[in-house]
Amino acid sequence: MSTKIAFNAYELGETTLSNRIVMAPMTRLRAINNIPNALIASYYGQRAAAGLIISEGVSPSPNGLGYARMPGLFSEEQVKGWKLVTTAVHEKGGKIFAQLMHAGRIGHPLNLPQGARLVAPSAIAAAGEMWTDQEGKKEHPVPQELTPAQLEETKNEFVQAAKNAIEAGFDGVELHGANGYLLEQFLSPFSNTRTDNYGGSIENRARFVLEVAAAVALAIGREKVGIRLSPYGAHNAMPYYAEVDATYTYLAEKLNDIGLVYIHLVDHSAMGAPEVPLSIKKVIREKFKNTLILSGGYTLARAEEDLASRSADLVAFGRPFISNPDLVERLRKGLPLNIKLDVSTFYSADAKGLIDYPVFEEESVNA
Repeated sequence: MSTKIAFNAYELGETTLSNRIVMAPMTRLRAINNIPNALIASYYGQRAAAGLIISEGVSPSPNGLGYARMPGLFSEEQVKGWKLVTTAVHEKGGKIFAQLMHAGRIGHPLNLPQGARLVAPSAIAAAGEMWTDQEGKKEHPVPQELTPAQLEETKNEFVQAAKNAIEAGFDGVELHGANGYLLEQFLSPFSNTRTDNYGGSIENRARFVLEVAAAVALAIGREKVGIRLSPYGAHNAMPYYAEVDATYTYLAEKLNDIGLVYIHLVDHSAMGAPEVPLSIKKVIREKFKNTLILSGGYTLARAEEDLASRSADLVAFGRPFISNPDLVERLRKGLPLNIKLDVSTFYSADAKGLIDYPVFEEESVNA
């Protein structure tokens, strides 16, 4: 099968991508004091051959820093740190979007800076535990329910973080509406039991997500804003609910009206979650007229099939980019992939397992 489609250039809004392979956002947690650094810049710079890099989750707010060493994008120091990253990527001809991720109830007070608080649509704790550097694993506590005034404040934090992302040199932002974090917490009736205009019906539960998307699009330009969605994703205590298809059909229609540049639809079935049915993928493709990125356990052959059938415009790869900084080149030349992954270093604090995976030539010499 020809593999030429994946390596064709693509116009993503006003951003020209050198190919259709996207580096998916992946949590790495190397931001000491929540500030990006030269180590993180090296990591993304090594992978700049991707048509588009979507950064790891970046909190728009002190309240959103649920994980230890999670980077933020709300202070001058953080903007300065991200400039190192965007410069490293741009110097190699790459493009990079910042993924704005507010963790919501997924976190622990030990991971939050002084004065910050764990917040969510409703005061319902998520099942499971969170790692803290101080005391190891701790159960997720009950979060504070966001008041109407705090909802407006949180929306404004997303807007300011998006502006900060552009100042830091990012080509755009991706709103993290997936994986059980704050935006998806509003969508699910299991995590959102509000009785005001932000809870109850599908339209109400989708309201905050759509308000954030519209406000960010207005602030930096809709051609610079995408969103990640994970219908049927069970990550972070997000069980199936009967209205899931109707919810994401409604979201796709309304996000199309706002004019976001892309929807990034992730299927976590390769990691053990329920498979996203083909039917809802087709509905989202039909309702949303701009770019559709699909991700989840892709091989190049399957990516080519979905690109050729126009099921997707771009395809994102995740873990293969961790152990293959030169993934695009390996795929282009048909070189074998390094499939050895050191899972113990995924979320550690240093360079090991981040920037020490070899490119193919080094691998061949050292074999």
